[in-house]
Amino acid sequence: MNQTLAEKIKLLPDSPGIYRMYNAAGEVIYVGKAINLKNRVRQYFQNSEKPPKVQAMVRHIVDFEYVLTANETEALTLESNLIKALQPRYNILLKDDKHFPYVRLDVAQDFPRFEVVRRVKKDGARYFGPYLSGLALRAALNLIRDAFPVRHCKKDLKKAIARGERPCLMYHLGKCCAPCSGQVSREEYHALLDSVCRFLEGYTGPILERLTEDMQRAAENMEYERAADLRDRIAQVKSLGEKQKAISTGGAERDVFALVREEHDAIVYGLFVRGGKIIGAERFAITCADEEADEVMASFLKQFYNESGAIPAEIVVRDPLHAAEQAEIETWLSDIRGKKTSLFCPQRGEKRKQADMAYANGLDAIRKARELEHRAWERGEGAMLRLCAIIGLEEIPRRMECYDNSHIRGRDTVSGMVVFVEGKPAPKEYRRFRIKAEAGGDDLIAMREVLTRRLERAKAGDVKFMELPDLLVVDGGREQLNVALEVLAGFGLELPAIGLAERSESIILPDNPDPIVLGLHDPALHVLQRIRDEAHRFAITYHRSLRAKNALMSELDGIQGIGPKRKKALFDHFLTLDAIRAADVETLCAAKDMSRAAAEAVYAHFHMEKPVGS
Repeated sequence: MNQTLAEKIKLLPDSPGIYRMYNAAGEVIYVGKAINLKNRVRQYFQNSEKPPKVQAMVRHIVDFEYVLTANETEALTLESNLIKALQPRYNILLKDDKHFPYVRLDVAQDFPRFEVVRRVKKDGARYFGPYLSGLALRAALNLIRDAFPVRHCKKDLKKAIARGERPCLMYHLGKCCAPCSGQVSREEYHALLDSVCRFLEGYTGPILERLTEDMQRAAENMEYERAADLRDRIAQVKSLGEKQKAISTGGAERDVFALVREEHDAIVYGLFVRGGKIIGAERFAITCADEEADEVMASFLKQFYNESGAIPAEIVVRDPLHAAEQAEIETWLSDIRGKKTSLFCPQRGEKRKQADMAYANGLDAIRKARELEHRAWERGEGAMLRLCAIIGLEEIPRRMECYDNSHIRGRDTVSGMVVFVEGKPAPKEYRRFRIKAEAGGDDLIAMREVLTRRLERAKAGDVKFMELPDLLVVDGGREQLNVALEVLAGFGLELPAIGLAERSESIILPDNPDPIVLGLHDPALHVLQRIRDEAHRFAITYHRSLRAKNALMSELDGIQGIGPKRKKALFDHFLTLDAIRAADVETLCAAKDMSRAAAEAVYAHFHMEKPVGS
């Protein structure tokens, strides 16, 4: 502890508040709270045994600041806000800032609309939820839109009324009462909103009666498709009504959390109980080192419920908290909720079973995530490591390039260059070439030209081609690979290159007369197949676009006044031959470089009457 810190600690008050620790770079590395700031901050610099993480933090502290608060509850709120905003390195951090959605209605407005929000604020608006299922939320909003003619747009109503704007399509479909027309009073609109609010609170009787009457009427009129649609909507309303009641009335209302740690992974797994039933589950990734379970859970609860309106009557944790910390968090949550919230760690009974269930699910989630990461590694870096061992590379190739050609009966030959960076496609690096030589379907001629042009562009300093591949993959056998090696040698390059024979799926190496045959499930083979198949797809896509363009061009041949420039202009403007055929003279004139005489010639070509008997 330097002299400045020692003097500042002596001047600390014996009051509640929060403190921020700074490193030499002026960064906040820790935020904490205390009932007694002087005692708490002084503890960090005393010669007592501390956890390794605290020791590491103290070595970096060069300064601190503090803020006094009226009580510890205020300090807890401020601490949570600062941790979320600053993300200090040595705090336990909740990585997943997940908040359940609500439907918000600002009743202070004359003509409010329903909107989705993630935070409940004390702003006088009405909130409905939380919706633990995104499907349930979308269903609620869709039913409001279909069944109640309230506004859903963000239009400025005052301007719309002043301008005398006409109502939009939603009004004509019967899905909006059009307050923008000025024909709806505030009282009428709010009476309609009351019906929607009752629906969101679970009172679905009126809308069910109306939908049932509509369904019966449709059936009597033999409008069976409409009747079936209404029947499905009735079932949806009933289902949603049950969910709404489960959230808002009766039965147990609790959140259950379990801290789960295995090796270097840590999460908090939550179960959400409403109406006595588990209606949702979620996992939250956290960063923590060797802190005690009670410290981690206390920090999680403060960050999770900060600014959250979804505070239940009961919060169950699997690991007990310190009594003082538990009482403090209970008081804080109760103040936010406006009602009593109980926080406890049960030892037996249904709540303990739910806590153990949360732990079991969390453990399973960690192991599944680890397995998925391992499989992804096997498909990516692991596969690249195996490929290096097979083909004799000392380092994993960062950039791989693969080339493939495409043509039909030797016409319109093209080539595609596909790039993988660190084992993954990099589409922005893809390049395509239209082969200029008369290849006549000869892949060797096309391969020689495309590689030559690619390397010439790199030699000329073209930034799009400057980075050379760490591994060149040629789609083909020994002959294609030899052509690639000849081109590389002509530029004085010794880049690693291999071929992948499509029929046998064998790897061709320059200095190995025998092809390497891998098992069909070998991850190294899968990497090569992915880049080869991507090059094949890319080349074919380019070839098809050229064929479509050429088909259009050939149809325009022979039309007086239509040369290569105007043919290209028509293609760029209309894209398809059918679009040109359907266009009138005025529309044809709109294309670039088209005169009226040329447009009339094109129109006449597609609309001339054929001789009788032809």
